[in-house]
Amino acid sequence: MPVTLRSLFLASVGAAALACPALAQDTDATADDSVFVLGDITLTVDDVAGYRADGAQATKSSVPLAEAQQSISVVTQDQIAEQGSDNLGETLNYSAGILGQPFGADPRFNNPTLRGFSGERAQYVNGLRQGRLFGAVDYETYGMQQVEVLRGPSSSLYGSGSPAGIVNQVQKRARSTDFGEIGLGLDSDKGRQLFFDVNRAPTADLSWRVTGAGRDIRTQVDDVDNRRGFLAGAVRWTPDDATTIDILSSYTRDSPITPVGVPYALAQSGDLDDLRDLNAGEPGFDDSDRRLFTLGAEVSHALDNGWTLSQGVRYEDFDWIYDATSCAFFCPLNADGTFDRTTIRQREDSQTLSADTRLSGEITTGAATHQVLLGLDVQKYESDDFTIFGTAAPLDPSNPVRDPDAVTLDGFRGGRDISFTQTGLYAQDEVSLGNWRGSLGLRYDMAEQDGLSYGSDSSFDDSELTGRAGLAYAFANGLLPYVSYATSFEPLPGTDIQGSALRPTQGKQWEAGLKYSPAAFDGLFTAAIYDLRQTNLTRPVSEEIGGTIVSGLRQIGEAKSRGLELSAIATVAQGWDVQASYAYNDTEQREGDNAGKALPNAPKHLASLWVMRDFGNGIRAGGGIRHVGERFGDEANTLDLDSQTLLDLGATYERGNIKAALNVQNLTDRAYVATCSSFGCFFGQGRTATAKVSYQW
Repeated sequence: MPVTLRSLFLASVGAAALACPALAQDTDATADDSVFVLGDITLTVDDVAGYRADGAQATKSSVPLAEAQQSISVVTQDQIAEQGSDNLGETLNYSAGILGQPFGADPRFNNPTLRGFSGERAQYVNGLRQGRLFGAVDYETYGMQQVEVLRGPSSSLYGSGSPAGIVNQVQKRARSTDFGEIGLGLDSDKGRQLFFDVNRAPTADLSWRVTGAGRDIRTQVDDVDNRRGFLAGAVRWTPDDATTIDILSSYTRDSPITPVGVPYALAQSGDLDDLRDLNAGEPGFDDSDRRLFTLGAEVSHALDNGWTLSQGVRYEDFDWIYDATSCAFFCPLNADGTFDRTTIRQREDSQTLSADTRLSGEITTGAATHQVLLGLDVQKYESDDFTIFGTAAPLDPSNPVRDPDAVTLDGFRGGRDISFTQTGLYAQDEVSLGNWRGSLGLRYDMAEQDGLSYGSDSSFDDSELTGRAGLAYAFANGLLPYVSYATSFEPLPGTDIQGSALRPTQGKQWEAGLKYSPAAFDGLFTAAIYDLRQTNLTRPVSEEIGGTIVSGLRQIGEAKSRGLELSAIATVAQGWDVQASYAYNDTEQREGDNAGKALPNAPKHLASLWVMRDFGNGIRAGGGIRHVGERFGDEANTLDLDSQTLLDLGATYERGNIKAALNVQNLTDRAYVATCSSFGCFFGQGRTATAKVSYQW
C-alpha cells in the first residue's frame, strides 16, 4: 500500500474535533493572555546562548525544565560547537547516564544507551520519530541547533517506544535577522569538511535559511570512511501575529562503511594499538550508498480564545544500498590465528509519513492553573528491503591478505515488506497551585503492522493505554523536589516458539529527584534516583516440542534498571562554563537463561566533567574528562569490557569576522575496546585533532 495523505487528514480532522470544546467556551481571553503556548517556536526551539536551555521541544510544553517532574537535559548549539561534536554519539558523551558511542566509531548508526537500555528505537527529529525498523540513521549534526533527552518511559506523549526515553534532534530554523557562516575543517585522520549556514530575512514576516556541509569523514582504520553531502532549507512565514509557519527540508547522501569486528580472544590478547587500525573487511567489496530526503512543516496558530493549535508533519524517503564484510557469527578465533568472515548485501527502501496535531491552552479552577494539552498523532511507515548473506576468505590479522574473488553471496536470502501504522490520542494536564506543581498525562495508542519478514508473518494489532504522573514542590530558594511514575510499551512482530503472538514489551518507572536553580548565577543542579522495569522481553531458545528440537523466541519476563544520576550545568563568575555528571546504574535480567546477569552495554559507572573559560580577549579554552565503567558486551555476561577514562580539549578564538576552533578527542590516544558482541569486538576512536576556521557575518 503506498503512503498517502490520509493519515495527515485524519490528524487534522481529529485536532479540529478536539478544538470544538475550547472554541465553544465563553471566555474573554485573547491570544495575548495565554501563558502556555504549546509548540511556540520562540519558547521551545529558539537558539540558546550558552550551555543551559530553559525548555525543550520534546516536552511539548512550555513548563521550564527546572520545574519538570522528570530528568531532562539539552545539549545546546554552543556546547556542540565547543566540544567539537560531529555526530550524535559525541554530542551525548557528556550527558548524565548516557553511553553515547557504545559501539565505537560506527558512521552508519546512532545507538546510545540510556539507563542501561538501547536507544536505537528512541530517536526523534523535530519531535517526530525517525522512520526505520532498526539502527537510527546518523543525521548531520551541523544541521541541528540542539539535542534533547527525556529520560525514562515517554509513551504518554509519543506512543510505542523504548523505556529508555526520548532523544530528539532539533533542526535549525529560519530566523528574523540576517547572518551567515562559511568555513572549512581538517583533522588528524586526513578528514576534511566544508560547511556553510546562511540566513536572510527579506521582509518582517518572511525569512529563509540554507545550511550545508560536505564531509570526507575518515577514521583510524584505512578505507573505513564516509563521504557525506548535506543540504537543508528552512523557511519561516508569519502571516499575522497569531500564526507561525516553518517549512523544513533536508537531503543527505553519504557512503558509511562500518569497521569489522575482531574475535574477543584476539582483543584480549592482542596489541590494541595495532588491532584498532586493522581493516578486516574487503575494500574491493565493501560499498555503501545511502540517501535520505525529508520535507516537513510546523504550524502554530493562536486562536481568539487564548488557546493554540499546532501541528508538526514530516515525510521521509530513505534508500540504502549496502555491501559489507563482518566477522562470522560468534566470531571465533581459529587455531591458526585466523578468523572467519561473512558478507552481506542489503537493499532498503522506506517511506515514513508522520503528523502530530496539538491543542493547548490554560484553564483556571479556583486557585489552580491548568496548562492543558490535547493531541492526536499518526505515523505511517512502509519498508521494503532484501538481504543476501555470503562468505569471505578467513583473515590473518598479522598478515591481512584481501581476496575479493573469494567473496560469495550464496547464503541465506530474504527480506521484509511491511506496513506499520500508529495512531495515538493523548492528553496532559500540568497544574500549578501555589508552590505545588503537578502533571498527569494519558495516551491511548493503536499500533498495527502487516506484511512479511524473512518469510514469516510480521503482523500485529495492539492497543495500549499508557500514562505519566508527577508531583513537585517549588521552594522560594530555587529547590524543587519531585516524584513521578511513567509507563511505556513497544509492539513486537511475529510469534513465540509455540506459535502464539508476541505480547508488547511494557515499561514502568518510578523516579524521585531534586532540582536546584540558584538565584546568584545561571545554573541548574539535578539529582535523580529511579527504578525502571521492562517486561515481555524476547530471547532465542531451543526446546523440544512434539519430540523435535525447535528454535524460536520466548518472552522471558523482566529486566530492571535502578540507579542514581547527578548533573550540574552552570555559568559562574569570570566566564567559567561548567558541566559535570555522574551516574550509577545497576541492571539485571530477571528471568531466562541469563537471569541475574546485567544488560549488555550498561556500565555501572559513568562520569564526566567539562570546563570552559572565557578569557575576555576572544579566546575560550578548556577541556573535559569522561569515564565509562566496566560492563559486558553480551547478555550472558561472558564478554567483559574494561573501563576507560578519556581526556578531551577544546579552544576557540574569535577576532572580527573570523572564528577558529581546535578540538582534541582522546588526548592520550588510549586504545580501548568500545564493545564486543556476537559479531566481534569494536574499538573506540584514537586521538583525533580537528581544526576549523570560519568567516561569519
